[in-house]
Amino acid sequence: MSAVARTLGREELASLVCSTLDEHGIRVVLSGGAAASIYAPNAYESMDLDFIQIGLFRKVDAAMQTLGFRKDKGRHWTHTESEFWVEFPPGPVEIGDSVVHEFAERETPQGTLRILTPTDSAMDRLAWFYHSNDVQGLQQALAIARSHPIDLPRVEAWSLNEGAQEKFERFFRSLEAAHGGD
Repeated sequence: MSAVARTLGREELASLVCSTLDEHGIRVVLSGGAAASIYAPNAYESMDLDFIQIGLFRKVDAAMQTLGFRKDKGRHWTHTESEFWVEFPPGPVEIGDSVVHEFAERETPQGTLRILTPTDSAMDRLAWFYHSNDVQGLQQALAIARSHPIDLPRVEAWSLNEGAQEKFERFFRSLEAAHGGD
């Protein structure tokens, strides 16, 4: 198993954490800004790695300690050799009002990273735009959609369910403009 080192980037460290937790019988999925940062690295820099447990909740302490992470006074896990920190928001994995059950997997030399799909990651960022008027969330969703295929009909149906048709249309128009109206 690899060790935590300053040379590990976001995806590599996330893969190491995910694989180590898997070895301890704990299944997690990377979500939030870290997933967006992996899919659109030039659009957003998230320093926290948000892992949500899938299935039965289990204590992560032993697994994180084997990697040399320490829990701070709050809910963050930090490591002296990394600029990133890890946290475990409560599950289930949800985007707006929708529970997510299918995830992508990415292989790295540090192991397998379970992560939101590009479509779900874009929807996660759009949720911030829809519900908190976070324009940065819109920009992140656009960056993901410009660099990865996403399921636009699914995003539209989800957006309607979230009561965000006008904001979806803004997203769609911006995406169309970036693709020259294709």
